[in-house]
Amino acid sequence: MFKTIKPGADGQEVDAAGRDYIQQQGFGNYYNHGSGHGIGLDIHEGPNFGPRWKSNVIEENNVMTVEPGIYLPGKGGVRIEDDLLITKNGYEQITTADRDLIIL
Repeated sequence: MFKTIKPGADGQEVDAAGRDYIQQQGFGNYYNHGSGHGIGLDIHEGPNFGPRWKSNVIEENNVMTVEPGIYLPGKGGVRIEDDLLITKNGYEQITTADRDLIIL
C-alpha cells in the first residue's frame, strides 16, 4: 500500500493495494472500511483512501492517515494509524510510535 502513495495517486488505487494484501493474508472478510483520510481543519476530511470515493487524487503537501484495520467477530480488532506528509516524490512518515508487540 505504501508503495502506491505519491502525488497523483488515486485514493481508490491506494486503498485497493492495502485491501489486496489483507485479502491475500486471509482477512479480507474482516476489513470493512476505508484505509485512510486527509487531516486538516477536520480530523476526517478528503482526500480519502477508500473504495467509495471517486476522483480522489492525492496531492503534494496533503497530510494523510493510513489506518487499515481488521476486526474479528467475537474477538476484537486492531487498527494502526500512520500519519504521512505527501511529498514531491512520495511521502514522509510523521508518526514515530514504536511497533514492537507487547504481550501482557
